Amino acid sequence: MASEPPPPDTAELPSPSNSTQTSGSPSTAFAITMLLRPEYLSVVLTALGIIWLGAHGSLRRPPSAAPVKTKAGKRQPKEEKFAEGLVASDAIMFPVLAAGVLISLYYLIEWLQDPDLLNKIVRGYISIMAIASVGRLAGDLLHILTSFVFPSTWVDRGGTLYHIDADRHAQFVVDQVTGEERIVEEKDTPLPGRLSIFSRSGPSRGLLWGIRHLLTEEWTVKFAMHGLMFVKFNVRLNDLVGYLLSIPVAIAYHLTGRNALSNVLSTAMCYASFMLLSPTSFGIGTMVLWGLFVYDIVMVFYTPYMITVATKLDAPIKLVFESSGGVSMLGLGDIVVPGMLMGLALRFDLYQFYKKQIKLEPVDLTTELTTELASEHFTEKKQVLLHTQQRRVKAPFVDPRGQWGSRFWSTKFGSLSPVKEASSAIAATAFPKPYFYASVTGYFLGMMATLAMLVVFKHGQPALLYLVPGVTGALWLTALARGEIKDMLGYTEDGSLDTEDVVVEVDAEGNVVESKKEQVEEDIGKKPGEDVAEEAKPIKEQTAAPVQDEGDYDVFLFSITAPRMSLHPEG
Repeated sequence: MASEPPPPDTAELPSPSNSTQTSGSPSTAFAITMLLRPEYLSVVLTALGIIWLGAHGSLRRPPSAAPVKTKAGKRQPKEEKFAEGLVASDAIMFPVLAAGVLISLYYLIEWLQDPDLLNKIVRGYISIMAIASVGRLAGDLLHILTSFVFPSTWVDRGGTLYHIDADRHAQFVVDQVTGEERIVEEKDTPLPGRLSIFSRSGPSRGLLWGIRHLLTEEWTVKFAMHGLMFVKFNVRLNDLVGYLLSIPVAIAYHLTGRNALSNVLSTAMCYASFMLLSPTSFGIGTMVLWGLFVYDIVMVFYTPYMITVATKLDAPIKLVFESSGGVSMLGLGDIVVPGMLMGLALRFDLYQFYKKQIKLEPVDLTTELTTELASEHFTEKKQVLLHTQQRRVKAPFVDPRGQWGSRFWSTKFGSLSPVKEASSAIAATAFPKPYFYASVTGYFLGMMATLAMLVVFKHGQPALLYLVPGVTGALWLTALARGEIKDMLGYTEDGSLDTEDVVVEVDAEGNVVESKKEQVEEDIGKKPGEDVAEEAKPIKEQTAAPVQDEGDYDVFLFSITAPRMSLHPEG
């Protein structure tokens, strides 16, 4: 799915069929009234909502952060990677492939005369393919809802921050002076604030701790066929429930073809695209957008392909909103294409946030200097201590999944950000987002310009004509205003920035002047085989098959193992 081009820009927001304006430009009052029509507002708000969800769902550990620290005895989580990272050649290939798909659909529709058969085939195919997308979206939404019921932190009216420890079945506070943890005996519930009234009795508290454990801990799924494959991966209960919910949704759409269900599938496929597809840098992302910018203009204004496919193909490749005033449509390409760059902008914001938290720790390094005196023909070696060497230490990454509820419960009434003590919620959800907000503003202005031109000219508009300049212009102008053009150009997600902690040279003022490429354990003189810093260790995936008794093996195996549920801390 990630290697295919984005869905053709089928949505060019065709004008409502019952418009009474037949000539001349509409008045200002009429134009404003048209822009506020329910179907237009639904298009704009839905597109922004999908991009917001997709961008936040695509957050990965930035190269400026260390891997997630896990508790003793727990397995290191596997980091997600984008299935397809766009490169410079995609700026040419995307428009070519998208045009090929669009033209093929157009002539197939013309050849069939009646597109009903094609609609059934496409709906059936997409219904099956969308199950994974709907399941992913439903699972992530369930994670968000779960975090609101079972957060990891919350703050009371007095401003005291409580941490909820699932292992000890307790809540504790941290002394801001000594850093020591103090368990609050009267708060032995997994629920925050006023929700704790639902766990006043001992049995109810135990049950709720067990439910929290089942919803937040990972389940293990194994599938094996002797001599062919062995697959083992971890999921959470919400993920399993999400995929179970996706099946009836896909079946219902295939049987009914209702626009509401089509919009659900379209939203899910956009969301999944954000998880799988991303430009590796801002330069490549900008080139891809401008390549599709030209494609969109040509296909809408100079060919019949786009409008014909958009109006005749009844499949979840567009958002469709109806009201008493008419119908409004927006193609998935108009969401996914600019949304990819907007997701990159959000991840760049996260990268900048963790980059500012990198600390420099002094490292005592020794070097061997050799002095040769030709007159006496001997070599002198000295051990010299270098005090200017320091090591970069990254802050550990905080996974955003499960932190939205903590942000809500750790934010005092009347404030938009959590209290400063809620460092996990801030690092995961409330970090500064200047580039993402700038791109959202550019996208919104581009959508409003699209709608305005639609009202003025009463003709379907190529949305990328307005969205691409709005999004790319907002991003690069923001970098220029903040003096971060160099940082923006240097940021890449091709893996080259994700290095282990390195030793650097610093000047008298503490500024980094040179980076050493050697590994940390070599620089500080560790012997081979000794452990390095936790954040410098690579994540290793367990791929070996399970050990079995001699002479006994599984011919076929499928199992789902739930985490052990304990109703009492001592259990």
